Formats: sequence, structure tokens, C-alpha cells
Amino acid sequence: MLVLVLGGTRSGKSELAERWAGTAGPVTYLATGSASDAGMADRIARHRDRRPASWTTVEAGADLAAALDAVPSTDTVLVDALGTWVAAHPDFRVAVDPLVVALRRRRGLTVVVSDEVGLGVHPSSELGVRFRDVLGAVNRAVADAADRAVLVVAGRVLDLAPAPPAPHLPS
Repeated sequence: MLVLVLGGTRSGKSELAERWAGTAGPVTYLATGSASDAGMADRIARHRDRRPASWTTVEAGADLAAALDAVPSTDTVLVDALGTWVAAHPDFRVAVDPLVVALRRRRGLTVVVSDEVGLGVHPSSELGVRFRDVLGAVNRAVADAADRAVLVVAGRVLDLAPAPPAPHLPS
């Protein structure tokens, strides 16, 4: 089962994803962020301290699809998060199709965390606009593959309905 957990900064999305992943046995945590500054190092440490010591942590790096494929298909995986994965790529050029294929191949519970960036103010820089647009497209592709997608707002969970089929247009 593939679950996408979307939310804004400090919404509680990672804690929710950790709780859900922890219900399904041993967990491999695929970390996509790196400690680029003191604030990020602090955030990573808080996430690490919250996780059970029995979880395996893997630094996924830029090839998230390969990292997913390296974990046995029936094991539980938590990917945290797509935003830092996108940000790690030059000019945010990511290979979405191989990621979606790897996610669909999995048989165990796979929980993917991502930032919902489309609800905020318009970014003030061209780089910010590009990041928002790329992450939005990645989120949409993963949501299309997901069995369940949720939006976390202020610690509350909203289930997101699947996209409706295209309407039949008369010819």
C-alpha cells in the first residue's frame, strides 16, 4: 500500500507518517535531506530522536528510486521527504517516472511525506517558482500512484479523494 502524506511546514505530517509506518513491523526510513545548515541539522536530529532505534535509516541521496529498490519489496518504508529530494537536484531536474515505477513495485506499506507548496504565497524568486512547480508536479505524480493521499493541517488529517475520471465529451 502506498500512502502520500502532504502538509505544510510544522503541520505534523512527519509525525503522522512515522506513527503509520510504525504499525507495520520493521521500518526502513529513507532520508532525503542533509544537514546543509544548523537549522536543518537540528531538524534532522529531532526527527532521528523521535524514531525507534530499531528502524533502519538510509540516506537516499539523489537516486530515490534505486534506494527504494534496494529495500525488500514487502518491507515497510518511510520516505521523508520529497521536497528535500527535489531540492537536492541541480535546477530541480528530477526523474519522476522511475520514482513512480519504484513506488508502484513495492508490496509492503510505503509512506511518502511531502510538502504541499501550492497553498502559499507566490514565491518571490524565479528559483522559488521553479521549486514550487516541480514539487507540485512530483506530488501529483505520486498522488496518482498512491492508494491513499492525505493532507495534514494543524495536526488534523484530511483524506483526499482520487482524481475523478475525465468526462466523456460528445464527438
